[in-house]
This record gives sequence, structure tokens and C-alpha cells, in this order.
Amino acid sequence: MSPTITIGEVAERTGLSKDTLRWYETEGLIPDIRRDGSGYRAYDEQAVRMIELVIRLRRTGLPVRDAKDFVAMTRQGAATHGRRLALLHEHRDRVIAQLAQLKGDLQAIDDKIAHYSELIEQGRDCDGRSVSEPGLRARQGSRI
Repeated sequence: MSPTITIGEVAERTGLSKDTLRWYETEGLIPDIRRDGSGYRAYDEQAVRMIELVIRLRRTGLPVRDAKDFVAMTRQGAATHGRRLALLHEHRDRVIAQLAQLKGDLQAIDDKIAHYSELIEQGRDCDGRSVSEPGLRARQGSRI
């Protein structure tokens, strides 16, 4: 039998609270966790890896319903490999689209940072007029 990990150790490792881990189990977001002789949850490495995967899937926007379906499919064995693969491919495509959107958003933010940095450096207002307030340029420039 493989060594077991307590719920506290899993919480520390994954960054989830104990309550969240219990909720994940209740909701079917992680496989059933066996109990030790005292009735405490006894996680194994395979369960922890599944939790870490579910965290990544959720963090990247996979709906709870789809995460539950994925975990349920893992219980059904090799017969669901194709369906799991399809779910992961579809999710990957959505993540790639999100990344492209985020890259565009980041570029817009970088453009604005460059714009305001240039205005501060030149001592100009947005309409191109010189800033006349004493010390304003120095105060604003503390971030560049």
C-alpha cells in the first residue's frame, strides 16, 4: 500500500483549504478518497495529482460540470480515454484563444504604460500641453 497524505498536507501542497478539498470531494471534483482506521481522509499520490490537475483545469476556465465529467470518466477506465482526450483538446483550444486575447490585452496595457511614461518624461499633459504644476513630474515619475 502506498503512503498516505493527510488533508492538511494536501491543503498545504495544493493551496486549497481543507474545506475546499472536502467540497471538491462532495461535488465529485476529485475521486473518492479512502479513509484510514480513524475515519480520516487518507490521500495517495494519485489523488493529489488528480487534485492538482483539477486545480489547473479550473484555473484555466474549465466549467465545474466538465471537471466533474472528467473525474467521473477516470473512474470508468480506459473506455473513456477518447472522451477525456476530446474534452482536454477542446479545453486546450479555449485556453489558447484566451492566451491570444490576454496577449493582446497585455500589449494594450504596455502601450498605455509607454504612453504615460513618455508624457511624464516630457512633462506634458495628454493634450500635449506642458505640465506647469511644480513637482508633479517628479511625483508621477516615481513609477517609471
